Amino acid sequence: MSQAQMKFSDLDALYSPDAKVATSMYEDPDLFKEEMQRIFHNTWVWVAHQSEVPEKGSFKLSTVGQDPVIVVRDRKDQIHVMVNRCRHRAATVCEVKKGKTSSFQCPYHGWGYGLDGSLRALPYPEQYGDDFDKESHGLRKLRTESYGGMIFATFNEDIEPLADFLGPVKKWIDLFMKQGGGFPVKVLGEHQFSVPMNWKVQLENTTDAYHFPVVHKSFLQSLDGQTNEIFQFLETGKGCVEDLGNGHSVMVMIPELVDLDENLDDPIPDRFEELAQELRDEGYPDDQVRKIVRAVGGAGFNLNLFPNVSFSLSFFRVLTPISVNKTDVRHIALGMEGGPAAANRMRLRLHEHFQGPMGFGSPDDAEVWERVQRGTQGGEELKILVNRGIIDETPGEAGPIGHISAETGMRAAYAMWKRMMSV
Repeated sequence: MSQAQMKFSDLDALYSPDAKVATSMYEDPDLFKEEMQRIFHNTWVWVAHQSEVPEKGSFKLSTVGQDPVIVVRDRKDQIHVMVNRCRHRAATVCEVKKGKTSSFQCPYHGWGYGLDGSLRALPYPEQYGDDFDKESHGLRKLRTESYGGMIFATFNEDIEPLADFLGPVKKWIDLFMKQGGGFPVKVLGEHQFSVPMNWKVQLENTTDAYHFPVVHKSFLQSLDGQTNEIFQFLETGKGCVEDLGNGHSVMVMIPELVDLDENLDDPIPDRFEELAQELRDEGYPDDQVRKIVRAVGGAGFNLNLFPNVSFSLSFFRVLTPISVNKTDVRHIALGMEGGPAAANRMRLRLHEHFQGPMGFGSPDDAEVWERVQRGTQGGEELKILVNRGIIDETPGEAGPIGHISAETGMRAAYAMWKRMMSV
């Protein structure tokens, strides 16, 4: 057992049974290294959406924990996830964030790889001798599976199938994808920013409704009265937070917008009436107009998938752990593949309003995330509380269900964290 393993053998001291988190969980570099191995190398990690690699030869760069990977669709239409590292001297074989290619080649010594990661050619192979086996020197490939257009990869060949890992989450992914409005969901674009925080600080945020009226007060003040009323979910108390097992959780904020195929006869909100009229003018029938317009505003829930991706109302949020106190965050805007340009334009405007780099939501979130990390310097003996709402949780399909302001989602993630760190 390594020193780090011995140091963190008492997991109850890090995350206690009464839902209190040790300050060192955000600060200890040895613990961070253990997390990268025990968690990110041993579970399903989200790497891309299928719309980002739509054609044969299309690729994008991603990460699994700290490991750089390439997500690529080969000539047989199969998707592969491969470590972005030449098998010769470790140079990356791709530095373009996304694009289309017929192969990958190391810029250092010219080793060439196919779209499936196989080593195709290398200069002067005779210097390796007659027994050099090209088949055993391809790019390292990860086990790869998909659900609902979401591509996941893992280093763990013995892990359960993705569908089993997701469990009850599958229903919520299906519901989330209805915001294509009858069209497939596609990625419209993304922006990335870095925050000086531990990755778990962000992991705690997506199913935390308690912070919303405080942190996002400026966003709420920017809304019209009708929309502002929709976001008063803490006051109405109609929503909930549910532990979905395996570290996953869902926070239902606006129950009437959970299934976007329901309530299509409801009046179109004032803020979308101009869009609705534009779609009518383009010749869309009324039932399709209502379906598209309802989908444009996004779903009424946030879904958090352990350990690195969340579906938040209408976008994907992806975290990448860089170091114990630095995390990259990507916000991915979503639209409708083949859908009306006006609808996708509105989706982007709504994304910019809250999630965009000049929006109201992301800068406020990043500010408090950084403050959490900075505040951990103020006394390591003090515990971080994630015990709100334990008192009245009720049993659910895979775990407890809590009040809309409960920290049930955080406890779900930390229970999975403890389970994986104990293996």
